[in-house]
Amino acid sequence: MIIYFLRHASAGQRVPNPKKDEKRGLDPEGIEQCTYMGRALTALDVQVDTLISSPLKRATQTASLVGNELGHEGKLLLDNALKPGATFLDFRKMLGKFVKLESVMVVGHNPNLREFLGRIISEGNCESAVDLKKGACAKVELNRTSATLQWLLTPKIVRTLYSTAAESARPKASRK
Repeated sequence: MIIYFLRHASAGQRVPNPKKDEKRGLDPEGIEQCTYMGRALTALDVQVDTLISSPLKRATQTASLVGNELGHEGKLLLDNALKPGATFLDFRKMLGKFVKLESVMVVGHNPNLREFLGRIISEGNCESAVDLKKGACAKVELNRTSATLQWLLTPKIVRTLYSTAAESARPKASRK
């Protein structure tokens, strides 16, 4: 099984009231991050059988925007195992529902998404430290006995690649 770990994109400042914070949506930078990331994942020929998100607004928006760029036609599934404060056991139980699928994308929040990613790819009970920035996506190949981190893309890397490609595509006379 391939698991794509996607952290929600930029959503501005945290709101002190937890109920109101759950409704905090993406800011303009976050929307741009989703567009770039979705296009990069499409260029990498990423295809997912299912897209699972935390029910919080910023995560569902990230999942929807990236899913649209990927051309994902399935329904967006919401799962509390991806909410802030969820445990690794909750996450493993959720993954268990999808073991027969070839690939899934999970969209959630730090610090738990970073923890889940680190624990999946580490051996034994230790946890690998993985810096999962807002809007970043990591590809993990999971088999019965181990998991391997294949790559991790950040919005900054993706934006830089697109800017460089656009610059090199312009005629030499119009470059600065």
